[in-house]
Amino acid sequence: MNLSISQIKKKSLASLKGKWGIGVALTFIVFLVTSIVPSIVEIILSGGFSQWANQTETPLIADIVNLFISFLFIPLTVASYWFYLVIARWNDPKISDVFLVYKEWVLSLKLIGTSILVGIFTILWSLLLIIPGIIKGISYSQVFFLLRDNPELSALEAITESKIRMKGYKWKYFLMNLSFIGWVFIAIFTLGIGFLWLTPYISTANATFYNELIAPQDHEEAEPADLES
Repeated sequence: MNLSISQIKKKSLASLKGKWGIGVALTFIVFLVTSIVPSIVEIILSGGFSQWANQTETPLIADIVNLFISFLFIPLTVASYWFYLVIARWNDPKISDVFLVYKEWVLSLKLIGTSILVGIFTILWSLLLIIPGIIKGISYSQVFFLLRDNPELSALEAITESKIRMKGYKWKYFLMNLSFIGWVFIAIFTLGIGFLWLTPYISTANATFYNELIAPQDHEEAEPADLES
């Protein structure tokens, strides 16, 4: 069933009913972790708060360490996507589940490596022109959802699968995310507080997009095999 953008957004809002609180809580926790930890590291490596407050340039070692930390946060970000996929599938996620991704270090390394590959490919396409880079970025948008449902896929296989499945859906995906632009401006005017609610909405809409349009392609591909067996 090829749902319209409005239907996807309505479905995401329906699945969020009764779960806004946990979505807001996760958004706030992830924001705190990903913003406070780098700041603390920078203060320590700068020689203390007073020196950090008066410095004009960040020490090179602080930049290097924070770059490493940003890689470590990738599994947390991806697990947050999966959190909203659970909501989109009308189940009850737990915030603690997001942090359990670090217990599987092989999976965490895979997610980091996949994210780096996606970033490299997107940048290389962007070197040609901005538009091709955007298009390719959209083509790769389903990679981490696909890895959630198909953990046996390698990074390159997930990237390839995302490109294949997004054929015919890239424009809809772009327009759906663009439709939130008005809410983004409202969130900015609330000094960012509105993002605590907007982030769960957008994330669930993207998860619903995958769940309704991209994931079902598994069944479409399986039908011929089923008929033969």
